[in-house]
Amino acid sequence: MDAELRRRGRSLYAAFATEQAIYGVLLVAGLIVVASLHASSSLDVLTVVVFTVLVFWLAHVYAGAVARHGVHEGRTIGIRDSLRAAVRDSMGLLVAALLPCALLLLGTLRVVPDALAGWVALWSCVAILGVLGYVAFRRRGAPMAVRLLGAATTAGFGALMALLKAIVH
Repeated sequence: MDAELRRRGRSLYAAFATEQAIYGVLLVAGLIVVASLHASSSLDVLTVVVFTVLVFWLAHVYAGAVARHGVHEGRTIGIRDSLRAAVRDSMGLLVAALLPCALLLLGTLRVVPDALAGWVALWSCVAILGVLGYVAFRRRGAPMAVRLLGAATTAGFGALMALLKAIVH
């Protein structure tokens, strides 16, 4: 049981620190910005985010399974193996949405005001992007200065979303 929990923890980490996770966080940030323009509550924003992320994830899994299925380099890859690999490779998109959605849920449950929940969820995207950027450069063995620059650059994409939200509101 303990080994299974450690394996799952590693697989969640592996799913989180991927290009799909970066794309997922940017998708969530953009959805928060756009949905908050038209939504009247955190529940509305959360609903848009959850359903849109699920549709994008399913489309990503489908595309990955179709792309992998067939004969590659003289080896036949069946649909089950293709689907399994596509799900594994796409998990970052889902995992990346967990924290911002949890924060939007706080607004939905009236733990915090709706507007605050939206802003905190959006800024959590910026923080997550910073962590993802740092991890990506750490994996490559980059020096600390490059890791921090990578974190700041990646977080900057999320900060642009926050700036967009501030401008359009």
